[in-house]
Amino acid sequence: MGRLDEVDLSLKLGRKEQDDRLAAAQERLSALRLQLGGLIGDGRLGPPVCMLFEGWDASGKGGAIKRLTAQLDHRHVRVASFSAPTHDEKRHHFFWRFGPALPGWGGVAVLDRTWYGRVLVERVEGFASEEQWRRAYDEIVGLERTLALEGMVIMKFWLHISPEEQLRRFKRRENDPLKRWKLTDEDWRNREKRPQYEQAIEEMLERTDTDHAPWHLVPAESKRYARVFVVETAIAEIERGMRARGFDPIDQGALARA
Repeated sequence: MGRLDEVDLSLKLGRKEQDDRLAAAQERLSALRLQLGGLIGDGRLGPPVCMLFEGWDASGKGGAIKRLTAQLDHRHVRVASFSAPTHDEKRHHFFWRFGPALPGWGGVAVLDRTWYGRVLVERVEGFASEEQWRRAYDEIVGLERTLALEGMVIMKFWLHISPEEQLRRFKRRENDPLKRWKLTDEDWRNREKRPQYEQAIEEMLERTDTDHAPWHLVPAESKRYARVFVVETAIAEIERGMRARGFDPIDQGALARA
């Protein structure tokens, strides 16, 4: 039994509970973001925060990222999306194209698709040799450890849905003229290889889940539940990372009274 099998996909939220919890979480996240940027609190720049998103096609990454960043000033948060590498990007080490998106002190970055493509799609589809993707686990852990030792707070989200829910979402996209563009022949081909992807995901989780860069498996069968889970988990990880680096997360009550 793998870790994906342990994700409880029955978890759901009603609209009101989602809205209430999202509103509270977004307000808290806004305060933490301002503190990280030195705009409130003692004025020190906080540690860089990097949130990595992976998941099944149609698992709701975009919607979760949208709620995560909705109340944040976009001048202070960078969201970067990555698709297949270009011809020029393939001429470099697979980390190279992600470097400009990484945050510095006081910054927050959200990466939609990441360097984990090397051990997922590039592994399954044969775009990387076996020697390359097997070597990549140690390379990834080493990079993330280096970034964490330099102060970065790293958290990684895998959005998990069942094959049945994925099929339902594919069909809804197919029937919606405004969303049909999101569904490609590649999505259907990837779906046929789900067992191979599951094997790759399980090995990825086993080899790269570390204290300095933990994986969080998001039950995403319910989009409402997934969105709240992501924002609340991000807050907990940011606060944990700040404390570990000598920063006291700002007290929301004291801030309101100020």
